[in-house]
Amino acid sequence: MNFDGIIIGISTFAIIGIFHPLVIKGEYYFGTRCWWVFLIMGLAGLIASPFIPDTMVSTLAAVWGASSLWGIGELFEQKKRVEKGWFPKREKRPKDKA
Repeated sequence: MNFDGIIIGISTFAIIGIFHPLVIKGEYYFGTRCWWVFLIMGLAGLIASPFIPDTMVSTLAAVWGASSLWGIGELFEQKKRVEKGWFPKREKRPKDKA
């Protein structure tokens, strides 16, 4: 039996699930300024994928890369959701005067 497809499917589901909190926390702590981190991760995953000899690892690198690039758009959508009040906005802390 070949379980590669099931493993890739479950792993893809997990990768997508990882990106939901990454986008939410990224926007919360850094705003949209962290979009370039998603860009670098995405390009790295997609560029590395064809050079990885193992099919499963190569596929998962491509899924990670595509999810990272998708995360850029979701980061800006998250900003809109915060502006609508659907998610909490991080309040700036006053600087300590010590």
